[in-house]
Amino acid sequence: MAPTTHAALWIATLIQQFPELSAELVPGRTTAPSRRPAAQAPADLAERIREERAEALLLQQRYGLAVPGHSAAPLRLHISDTIRDITDGVIELEEAVRDRLGLPRARRAPVAERLRRIADLLDRVAADPVLAAHVRDETHRMARRCSRALGDTETVVRVSGRCPWCASVSLRAFPDRGAVLCVNPACRCTDQLCGCHDDPAYRHSWDEGAWERTAGDVEDGR
Repeated sequence: MAPTTHAALWIATLIQQFPELSAELVPGRTTAPSRRPAAQAPADLAERIREERAEALLLQQRYGLAVPGHSAAPLRLHISDTIRDITDGVIELEEAVRDRLGLPRARRAPVAERLRRIADLLDRVAADPVLAAHVRDETHRMARRCSRALGDTETVVRVSGRCPWCASVSLRAFPDRGAVLCVNPACRCTDQLCGCHDDPAYRHSWDEGAWERTAGDVEDGR
């Protein structure tokens, strides 16, 4: 699968999951996604985070103590760190993509809109292998961090048969994303531009339709 095809999957995941981070920022919140209150204004949130960190650091430096009740703090700092990291990462990625493609600097926009704008440029990105690999790697990194922060676990189903590329029994289906992946880290294909040759985290994948065609070809000995 081409790097930009993978990038499109990671972008779709980020668009879906990133808004959930704001809802998880305050511990104990159990409201349904459709009823979640609006996220705190970024400037107010950043100031509140800075104050909490300063207080925690002061107590640790003076007394070697953690902030009392820190496990039930008003904000989950690992979530706020993830929000900041992904926000900065998406802005930097869009700027890098537009600069590489010779496009003017993009106007300010929320993370989801920036991600959609990057997705709209993937056809042009695909013509630049270096840029395509960078977009794939960055969107993958941010999607994984977002999922880890949310504590998401994905259903995995073993697929019978062997991987068409590495011949190992390492095929797994991920129903939530409608894809089949080869989880063998040593899997390599014959395409030298494929991510399996330069990205240790890369995994070959097929969407459900592509896998059905691939599996049929394997069974027919083609």
